[in-house]
Amino acid sequence: MDVDHENEAQQPSVKRLGSAFAGLMQGHLELLGIELQEEKARAIKLFLLAGVSLVLGILILVGISAVVVMAFWDNRIAATIILCLLYAIALGVCLSMVMRIIKEFTQPFQATLEELARDRERLMP
Repeated sequence: MDVDHENEAQQPSVKRLGSAFAGLMQGHLELLGIELQEEKARAIKLFLLAGVSLVLGILILVGISAVVVMAFWDNRIAATIILCLLYAIALGVCLSMVMRIIKEFTQPFQATLEELARDRERLMP
């Protein structure tokens, strides 16, 4: 009888542990879902703004280039070469900034990972 009574006492504690674990996982999955939606919305906005900015920037560069070449019509080859050099320098600066941003990028779902680490610390003896 003592063995049966001991098993019955362990069953509720196992159920409580399972329920607590399920609750923790539910909270983490909800947080992960929210972070995923935020990342998706941010990425869409970023791509749309970057695309529009790219098109507008190209139009401005074409216009400025045409004005510069017309202003220095007698030396149009030199003006074109100088413009190409300026564009190459600007491209180099932009690419170096992109590389710096990529290296500094934080890990996605950082809040979920931190919460999981806190839970692991709390559950470890």
